[in-house]
Amino acid sequence: MDDDVRVSTIELFFDLVFVFTITQLTSLLVDEPNGVGVARVALIFGNVWWMYGGYAWLTNAVPPREPVLRLLMLVGMAGFLVVALAIPDAFGDSGVAFGIGYLVVTGVHTGLFLRSSEESTVRAMFRLGPYNLITAALLLVAGFTSDGVQWTLWTAAFVLHWASPAVTPVGGFRVRARHFVERHGLIVLIALGESVVAVGIGVQGSELTTGLAVTAVLGLALAAALWWLYFDGEDERAARALDNAPDARNPWLALFAFGYAFLPVLGGIVVLAAGMHEAVLRYDEPASAAPAWFLAAGVATYLVGLVSFRAVLRTGPLAPRLTVAGGALITALIGLVVSAEVQIAALTLVVVAGILVETRLRQPSPAS
Repeated sequence: MDDDVRVSTIELFFDLVFVFTITQLTSLLVDEPNGVGVARVALIFGNVWWMYGGYAWLTNAVPPREPVLRLLMLVGMAGFLVVALAIPDAFGDSGVAFGIGYLVVTGVHTGLFLRSSEESTVRAMFRLGPYNLITAALLLVAGFTSDGVQWTLWTAAFVLHWASPAVTPVGGFRVRARHFVERHGLIVLIALGESVVAVGIGVQGSELTTGLAVTAVLGLALAAALWWLYFDGEDERAARALDNAPDARNPWLALFAFGYAFLPVLGGIVVLAAGMHEAVLRYDEPASAAPAWFLAAGVATYLVGLVSFRAVLRTGPLAPRLTVAGGALITALIGLVVSAEVQIAALTLVVVAGILVETRLRQPSPAS
């Protein structure tokens, strides 16, 4: 196996669709800031992330070097674009379009995987492929239904995706750690970029006062602090953990760390972006319940995801980040009582404090 495979430009191009996907999910949550909206976003994102992450596995096993592979990647990219376009009304008139796009994405993914020269990889996809296709069919059928039946089908698709490893062994190939970690790191960057974009969208049409500019900079500082939590060595330690894992354990670590744990990591960023979008509109007054809790819960969920990530790979202590997650939730009270601006500042300080504590813990003890 070639362990020097790096993320290619076609993969970077492919990931641009994810920017739009995150934007659409954020907009959906902004338009429906309640329990139903959160549930819709969770089901849509859970199903989309399974297949989007599946393409990271695909290009890790079958690098898209040949022209035909790149062309098929572009077809899959088109399918994801249709999926993203359909997200705002995926539970309504755009449900069929979502299902068709998702079916294209799934078919291309399975077909490309079967082109692998590794027999064990092909066998693994023969086991997993039918589950993915059944899930795509469920989502397509959901587009023709409504109300309780539709919710049941969406939930069944979500459960089937994320429970399939329990009945379909993940083994079959060894994940190339450097490429895999780099690809997922880029996805985190893309998602964090959406939280910055949300600030920009929120200030459009408003007079750029000093307070608004300060709030926007604080939003950027918060995004930067969240970036620091992952990219200050977390990605490098993850790569080492995958490299050092035995062949039988390597794909399972990849699945749980970059699949299951990344659900709250990326989902938290979506929730944070929705809160940021609303918070900057009325930065200098007490926040309403939705943006205050979206800001707090978004950061807390992101941190819980990173805690799960560490727990799977055993790459660092868990307590400091759990403490920061708890502190993030408390800031919702600041937003509700004081202002969104002060809450964003408090969130940034809480995360930075966590970074400083972790930095201190990593420093070697002075020789006695």
